[in-house]
Amino acid sequence: MYMATFTVRGKNIEVTPALHDYVEKRLGKVTRYFDKVDDIKVLLSVVKGDHVVEVTVLVQGILLRGEESTSDMYTSIDLVVEKLERQIRKHKTKLMRRLRKGSFKVDALPAIPEMEVDPRAEYSIVKSKHFDIKPMNAQEAIMQMNLLNHEFFVFRDDKTEEVNVVYRRKDGNYGLIESE
Repeated sequence: MYMATFTVRGKNIEVTPALHDYVEKRLGKVTRYFDKVDDIKVLLSVVKGDHVVEVTVLVQGILLRGEESTSDMYTSIDLVVEKLERQIRKHKTKLMRRLRKGSFKVDALPAIPEMEVDPRAEYSIVKSKHFDIKPMNAQEAIMQMNLLNHEFFVFRDDKTEEVNVVYRRKDGNYGLIESE
């Protein structure tokens, strides 16, 4: 049986062996839906008395993400597992089709040139993220965006190789920004 790599970190909380074992036991349920789960990252934190659990699961280039917050860490863990299982069930057909197709290319992405910044401007960047931009079509990008519960998603079009963005509109529909 294949075991996923678990990374469990704590922020404002000590991750005890019992808590770590509980996380692995509960999140191990998610691995049964897939032949191989690459990585499971868990961040346990306490923010203003709330026990927050953030989970990111990487499965063959597909990211599943869930976050829950309650007054009890174990309850938060249980709820985030339920949330991930709901996502998997909701998108099962699409996920299975994607995983069978093996639609990702492993090509290294070209470096993005740095932008010049106006020294008079006062823009405050409060968070920075780095990620691989995977080739896919717009429908797959929308599914990935929904799995991550984000408002937008950056992807490389699998036909044109251009970097595009899909986003959720206020009216509930989706938009596509294509680069030229």
